[in-house]
Amino acid sequence: MLEPKPSPPPKGLRKEFLEFISKYKVLGLAVAFILGIYLGALVQALVSDLIMPIIQLAMPDIRWELIEIGLFRIGHFIGSLITFLIVAFVIFIIVKMTKRWGIE
Repeated sequence: MLEPKPSPPPKGLRKEFLEFISKYKVLGLAVAFILGIYLGALVQALVSDLIMPIIQLAMPDIRWELIEIGLFRIGHFIGSLITFLIVAFVIFIIVKMTKRWGIE
């Protein structure tokens, strides 16, 4: 079975650069990276400004951010862990919704 020869690499730095940009879809990667940063900021704001105050209302007399055991700020760690779990869940829901809509 005969197969066509692979095309020779482009000559010249400009052509090589343009092939690199198109082959690795650098522009799409850059757009996804920038949107990811702002999506992360949006989800972080959702968690810190809307969800965490609801948790604070559920435990009104407990300032969990200030809980310490010796030198360790356990409360701050627990708050960061809760924030991470909520952010991960929200991103999971967003990915699930976009897949359902046919967006990959």
